[in-house]
Amino acid sequence: MPTHQTTTQSKGHGDENFPVASRLLPAWSRPHVMTFYAFARAADDIADAPHLSAEDKLNQLRALDAQVLAGEGALAQSLRDTEVSPRHAHDLLKAFMWDAQHPRTNDWAALMAYCQLSAAPVGRYLIDLLGGCDDDYRASDALCAALQILNHIQDIRADAVTMDRVYVPADWMADAGVLVEDLKQAKSTPALSAVRQQMLSKVDALLVLAQPASRVIRSRALAREAAGILAIAKALSRALKTNDPLMHRVELSKPEMALRFIWGALRA
Repeated sequence: MPTHQTTTQSKGHGDENFPVASRLLPAWSRPHVMTFYAFARAADDIADAPHLSAEDKLNQLRALDAQVLAGEGALAQSLRDTEVSPRHAHDLLKAFMWDAQHPRTNDWAALMAYCQLSAAPVGRYLIDLLGGCDDDYRASDALCAALQILNHIQDIRADAVTMDRVYVPADWMADAGVLVEDLKQAKSTPALSAVRQQMLSKVDALLVLAQPASRVIRSRALAREAAGILAIAKALSRALKTNDPLMHRVELSKPEMALRFIWGALRA
């Protein structure tokens, strides 16, 4: 479901790596998308709050989950109005609960399992809201996972410094001789750079799997949005290959992001 200067600051939809509720989407859908986004942001802020203990985070996240189950709150009302299943919200909350309890990522499989809860539900929610797809979410899941991992790579240092949280696969770090302390430095070591390239190679493979999204999503508006976001993700992956995210935050400028998005959407 992952830009901001540090992971302890709450961010808004204008800070993301991709447009949220862009004007490509039908006007009726945008308030519902923003309601889902606000719910996800609130849960993410709880999971990232440095002043809360793990138990406090879990209690607050469980309270959000209970609220949705009870049919209370803005998201529950939106889900009733649109007849979209609450399962996507529940999956997101499972990811944030995972964050509260597991500050390390064992291997790539664990990272992908995490993305299945933290990222895939966002794409699945949009697809269900706007008419479904013809591939059982496969292309959307791949795109959402790629976006999530790109965000993790952008925030490698901030996550390690502010929350002692590491999304880099621990087995890859161990094989390369990378220590958690290496993630907190002002510059990547050659070994950490190699691990970053390894992660980006996997991201590029996910982006290949995401390529059919614009063909299998039934809503043409959402298909164009997915194509635009795919173009942004490819550009960001290229930028992260040649720039060190420990030295400075690697991100696309707003004009470049807009141009990439429009170019991808028009191609779709």
